[in-house]
Amino acid sequence: MGENHRNLIVILGPTATGKTAVAVRLAKQVGTEIISADSRQVYRGMDIGTGKDLDEYRRAGVVCHLIDLLDPAGEFSVYDYQQAFFSRFGEMRERGLIPVMSGGSGLYIESVLRNYRMAEVPENHLLRRELMPLGMDELKAILLELKPVLHNKTDFTDRERIIRAIEIASRPPEDTPERPEIRPLVIGISCGREELRKKIGERLRKRMDSGMIEEVQGLVNAGIGWERLDRFGLEYRCTGLYLRGEMTRSELIDTLEIRIRRFAKRQMTWFRRMERLGIRIRWFNSGEYENISEYVRNSL
Repeated sequence: MGENHRNLIVILGPTATGKTAVAVRLAKQVGTEIISADSRQVYRGMDIGTGKDLDEYRRAGVVCHLIDLLDPAGEFSVYDYQQAFFSRFGEMRERGLIPVMSGGSGLYIESVLRNYRMAEVPENHLLRRELMPLGMDELKAILLELKPVLHNKTDFTDRERIIRAIEIASRPPEDTPERPEIRPLVIGISCGREELRKKIGERLRKRMDSGMIEEVQGLVNAGIGWERLDRFGLEYRCTGLYLRGEMTRSELIDTLEIRIRRFAKRQMTWFRRMERLGIRIRWFNSGEYENISEYVRNSL
């Protein structure tokens, strides 16, 4: 089939650009459902800090898949996401729907669009015993020798991630099940620098007023440790520092604004990299919904 037989609409872009609103309107227009591509929205009880926009889905009557899948203590990998996506994608295609994938987790999106070949890898206890005495520099060297080109540089952020990455990279290749053919129409949502700064600030203050600090405190009360919170991203990491008395509320807001802006730049770097790797992205400003709508109508 050619380009005009698209079977997936992808809405991607940096944080705070309004991807959810566009995805919801498109889902209503096309008569379909959304598959989330957000690495944190899979966790239950993490609604405000991850920006799940549950009320927006409910008001529009649009179903969003791959959110609220497991408790925050659980682990959810790129492999888990890819398998869950393919399952939902296949089920929706059987119903004659063209799914809308929406999110800002570039690694999750790329794992589907570039059809990463991954397999479920159990823990190798013998290998772990051999790796445990080694220092971080030695572990990094081993990982780079096994896999010189890393898709996910966050594998370097802590010892457990490096060991797990070595475990996966050292497993012999094996046959993988047949994957669905993905023919995507990829739409990027962006806005100017000053507009994005304003949107990030406004959204952050709205989340604070909606109880983000209380949400994080609830996770701590439920037994989620500080180190685990750090792995949930900026909002949870910085709010954890505030709850431990290491910064004031105003310092929390100022710090988050600066770091979220930097995060948005890193997201754009990832998406531009995807374009260099051959993924065609048509970019629109967040306020150009009519143009987006027309583009989708003419492209499906």
